[in-house]
Amino acid sequence: MTAIRVARAAELVTLLPPGAPTVLDAAPALDVLVLEVAGGHLTWSLLAGPDLPAAVLDDPDAAQDWLWAVYGEEVALAVADAHERRAVVDPALATSVPTAASLRPDLAAALRRLAYAHWASRWWPASTVDGIPALDPTLLAADIDELTEACDMALDIEPPTPLDRPAGFGVLDRLSASDYADAGPRPESARADDYALAAGGPGSTGGLVFARGSGECDWRRCPPGIVDAGGGAVSWQAVRAEGVSTVQVSVVAAPGGPREVPAHLRPHAGITAGIEVAEVALRRQGDAWVGTARVGEFVGSELAVDVFVPGVGPAGPQPDETPARGLIRDFARQRLAGSSTGEPLLGAETAAAADDSDF
Repeated sequence: MTAIRVARAAELVTLLPPGAPTVLDAAPALDVLVLEVAGGHLTWSLLAGPDLPAAVLDDPDAAQDWLWAVYGEEVALAVADAHERRAVVDPALATSVPTAASLRPDLAAALRRLAYAHWASRWWPASTVDGIPALDPTLLAADIDELTEACDMALDIEPPTPLDRPAGFGVLDRLSASDYADAGPRPESARADDYALAAGGPGSTGGLVFARGSGECDWRRCPPGIVDAGGGAVSWQAVRAEGVSTVQVSVVAAPGGPREVPAHLRPHAGITAGIEVAEVALRRQGDAWVGTARVGEFVGSELAVDVFVPGVGPAGPQPDETPARGLIRDFARQRLAGSSTGEPLLGAETAAAADDSDF
């Protein structure tokens, strides 16, 4: 059983288990699962385990049909009481319900799995570099449809919206079918044993290579299916030839993604060399996105490369999420190996696990 703090703030009623994320958080973590339900939103932490979710309710009356099932009768009554006393002067009025427990654990589990399936459609870390196969989008859509039916009593959207983050979370939804309309057939996923990392391999540079580096993409700034989510997917080298300095950038393409991508979804590389800043649109070359930018004189250790799709994700400096991305990649490997808690998505994850040994 989990303690729940029921509080009212302005026109919202919140249900807060200890340490749980909510849609009101200023900077949501990458592992936050979000699901729109009748009357509000539910949120879980992917990495923290299958505890009861937090809830932010903008229509507590509409939520009463499922509140008792997910949180128990005492929490449902506390929510109704907080909503009825919305005219009370103290806006921070809160009640702690120490014995919250789901009366319908099957529904609570299905809601979390549905939230996870929507999360996976945006954040699953498909990577040739790290050996994590992509989830088949058709199978994943079928999983979402099946789970949506199982969660029908808590949903009031027809058809349900696959919401990765509520308004204000600063991320894009998954690529739509229209984005792939002219892309042609999807290629089969590359196998790790057959793959050569274009940026890291030897090649003719036509000049003096005086700096090299590698890193990874900021997931928030790239839609799914465009770039590899692996820890070493981005490589660059600085070259001096005939008095001109250039930076050559290569980014591994996402496994299972389309060969042709609309111009507005193609990645760019932002290159900072000392006080200079350059930006180059990357082009698809084999299994990588590549590009070259001219820069002036600089000290190699001062060079930084940032890969992004223009207009996607938050602007400005962001917290370092490298450790979180590593934990999510570990989580994905455990899911495919069957060593994590919770049943796999019977369509998408089961198929990916079957292919994982050949990846």
